[in-house]
Amino acid sequence: MLLDHVSFQVQDIEASGRFYDTVLVPLAGRRIMDFGEAIGYGTGDHPDFWISRQETGDGFRESHIALIAPNRAAVDAFFAAAAGLGAEVLHEPGLWPEYHERYYGAFVRDPDGNNVEAVCHRAE
Repeated sequence: MLLDHVSFQVQDIEASGRFYDTVLVPLAGRRIMDFGEAIGYGTGDHPDFWISRQETGDGFRESHIALIAPNRAAVDAFFAAAAGLGAEVLHEPGLWPEYHERYYGAFVRDPDGNNVEAVCHRAE
């Protein structure tokens, strides 16, 4: 993996924490660290995705993060979890052959309006 970690600043740390606590479960993700003002998530012992209270900038700045799913069922479960929380649906689970023939992804908005995707690159 090229990245060590990614971080989003969020307006409501509690709402975003509930969102990510729920939608990361199908992707084997979990809350690893919680400092109140910042929460770190990952699949092992090292948080590689962080959210923290917004401290810089004014207005909305959309970010996009694509989260690795181990299989297409996990993409579907991620989508169901997000939709169950009332997340805005950007794209339901499906193939995106314009990226490559096995690209299977689903896209939703988190509570701050960021574009969050779960993607599986495996053929199934």
